[in-house]
Amino acid sequence: MSTTSVDGLVGLDGVLGDVLAAYDLGPSPRASLLHVSENVTYRVDDPATGRRWALRLHRPGYHTLVEIHGELAWVAALRADGVVVTPPVVPTRAGGPVATVAATGTLPPSAASPDPAGLDPAGPDGAERHAVLFEWVDGRSPEPTDPMSLRGAFGQLGDITARLHRHAREWSRPTTFARFEWTWRSMLGDAGRWGSWSEGLVTALADGPGPPGDGPRGDGRAALGLLSRAAADIEARLAAFGTGPDRFGLVHADMRLANLLVPRDASTGDVCVIDFDDCGFGWYLWDLAASLSFIEHLDEAGDLVAAWLAAYQRQRPLTADDVAMIPTFVLLRRLLLVAWLGTHPHSDAVPSASEYARDSCELAEAYLGGRFLTG
Repeated sequence: MSTTSVDGLVGLDGVLGDVLAAYDLGPSPRASLLHVSENVTYRVDDPATGRRWALRLHRPGYHTLVEIHGELAWVAALRADGVVVTPPVVPTRAGGPVATVAATGTLPPSAASPDPAGLDPAGPDGAERHAVLFEWVDGRSPEPTDPMSLRGAFGQLGDITARLHRHAREWSRPTTFARFEWTWRSMLGDAGRWGSWSEGLVTALADGPGPPGDGPRGDGRAALGLLSRAAADIEARLAAFGTGPDRFGLVHADMRLANLLVPRDASTGDVCVIDFDDCGFGWYLWDLAASLSFIEHLDEAGDLVAAWLAAYQRQRPLTADDVAMIPTFVLLRRLLLVAWLGTHPHSDAVPSASEYARDSCELAEAYLGGRFLTG
């Protein structure tokens, strides 16, 4: 997810030079902004050698340092075990996977240490900035231009996701491994990582004109009531579904086409999976819901789910109860994105946040009526 502004990430540019100095990148590395989301990502070039890297500067307070190490451990294990291609992490001069600089730009003694234990900032949030440098992957995200190609791409997503989940269940995680959980409380509950869905809804509806006439699409109070009923239903269904080990585990959590890189020459390598920044413990079907991010309302959504499921279940069969929960997870993701849009006002993820919010009301009506993603 990208935005057009660095609002909320002020101060990261100020430490960029110190972060680059933590790596052996040649005498004059050049950094250019790629995109801003939860973090800031730069392309870094060494003009002398032509080498290129991707640098991720972490948003203060979004992840602990131990959690960042956990993400990188899974990324490395997936690559080492031959599950999927992932971008290799470039070590710092000290040999560690993470560079840490003080917010003032002064490199603290613990910076770039290869030992992840005990490196979380002792001071208040924002006292230090963390960064990770990845080898550059030359590729492009799939951009299907017709329904048939889109279904094929979702089949590819389902296949890759099944491989990730099988590995997650079998992998012996390091004793220091830590990642947060994607649960009701951390999504739409009182500890929402991306903000309040209700505030996001009100903000979005206020930013654009509603259609003429009555109904939840044009009435903020009616929309809030409708989505509140849907949210309550989602919460109850999640509680009944539970978090058993066959349903809940380590997931990518943003497994979209945008996070696949296809080699520009298909004969030169495999698809690379990127952006594990949101990986954590959640329902396995959360990765299916994430694949539909921002396109849940399309007429083809049911076909895309079917293509994903067909490929996924060739490796990891699901129960009837699992499949029955898919509309719940997809609408949950939709409401979480309403919250995300509300806390990322400069986002270019959708053409119109207000239209996205109004479409969400139609999806909620279909969900409560048992008609959402039912064919």
